[in-house]
Amino acid sequence: MSSILTICTSPDALSALDEFTERGSSLEAASTPAEGLEMLRRKRCDFLFFDLSILMNASPGESFREVLRPFWEVSPTVEVVVMTPPEAVREAVKAVRAGARTYVSYPLQQEELKHAVDSVCESVLLQSELDYLRTRAWDEDVFTMAQTKSPAMKQVYSKIRCVAPTRSTVLLTGETGTGKNVLARMIHRHSNRKDAQFISIHCGAIPETLLESELFGHEKGAFTGAIRRKPGKFEIAQGGTIFLDEIGTITPMAQVKLLQVLQDGTFQRIGGEEPLRADVRIISATNLSLKEMSEDGRFRRDLYYRLNVFPVELPPLRERLEDLALLCECFLDRMNKLFVKEIRGIHPDVLDAFESYGWPGNIRELENLLERACILETSAVLMPESFPNELFQVLKGVANPLMRKEFPTLAQARSRSVADSERRYLEEVLTRCLGRINLSAAASGISTRQFHKLVKKYGLRKEDFKPAA
Repeated sequence: MSSILTICTSPDALSALDEFTERGSSLEAASTPAEGLEMLRRKRCDFLFFDLSILMNASPGESFREVLRPFWEVSPTVEVVVMTPPEAVREAVKAVRAGARTYVSYPLQQEELKHAVDSVCESVLLQSELDYLRTRAWDEDVFTMAQTKSPAMKQVYSKIRCVAPTRSTVLLTGETGTGKNVLARMIHRHSNRKDAQFISIHCGAIPETLLESELFGHEKGAFTGAIRRKPGKFEIAQGGTIFLDEIGTITPMAQVKLLQVLQDGTFQRIGGEEPLRADVRIISATNLSLKEMSEDGRFRRDLYYRLNVFPVELPPLRERLEDLALLCECFLDRMNKLFVKEIRGIHPDVLDAFESYGWPGNIRELENLLERACILETSAVLMPESFPNELFQVLKGVANPLMRKEFPTLAQARSRSVADSERRYLEEVLTRCLGRINLSAAASGISTRQFHKLVKKYGLRKEDFKPAA
């Protein structure tokens, strides 16, 4: 049984709605939007039949959406049906564009009311079934990898689920080893390009002199050694997805060409004049701050904005330790199949060391440690002897496990002392150089890149050290 709220003053319309609700629906009536909103707060309704003239009088200088917004805030699932005289259908269509589900014409006819309600119910049902099937398909396909207890990772997967079916450019950011490549493939598998090519390119692993040729191809004779025409990755990936890992390392010339692809959807081979279409979705990834690089002139600002359409930041493993058990289980299943073993668990001392370790290499480091241990292990449980000694350095010399979080080891104390000294030094040099990274790096005797990493490590912002305007 559907419940209906109407905001209307027409006796004929109220009479028609009253007759309609005798078929199994309930009816509540209000004469003003304020009264209707108050009634909706007290009692949930499935449908809101809104008189167009009242809706128009309530929105002088405002859009229909602004008038309807409070009703959706109170009841997000309420479906709005506009009641309009035939001569005002154009305005009713504007209301539908503003979010109303449909409209019916005066004088209200029982068959038209039934058709409107049935059509909306059918549409809502179909949408819910579609959402269910999408969720089911997603969960079945990536159930293992997408399991998480981390709130941060739940947000990441929610964003990926939203952006995957679209054509939008995605920028994945996060430390090395956090799983950016895996997520890029996940996006491709759940896009409408899943049956086409997925081309992955590690931009930092290709020499600068060859990167442009790898991405865009070259013509015969374009340079010494170009003995034949070679298609680039953008040409090979037509209709599919191209994943540009470590995008922050590409050369200025490659940045110009990539910007052309994003702006115009075209590119040219090296030594060629013919423009080629690029029907490719671009997913890029970096462990650097492209925003800071663009501000310092090391990365094109316009290219950064083109790549940063839909940014997704992956948290490091040390910030999602609640997922350690799930990740270990996933990797052990894979290793057992790879090495034909039956390892069923991990020793508690190893799990304690995992909890205390800093994981600078993130998930990739965890996977490598477990692979090494599986190769060495001869029992059904991964013992501490199968792992590097460095993993247990933090726990050495602590007899009582309860003391681990209460009193630091000598190594921890030294580490904290060094960290405090480094942070104070960085703050002082940034203050002296008025927040300018290049000058601060030169004064510190290290490269700009190294200085950037230290600033990011200690959560410092160069803006905090610049003089006030």
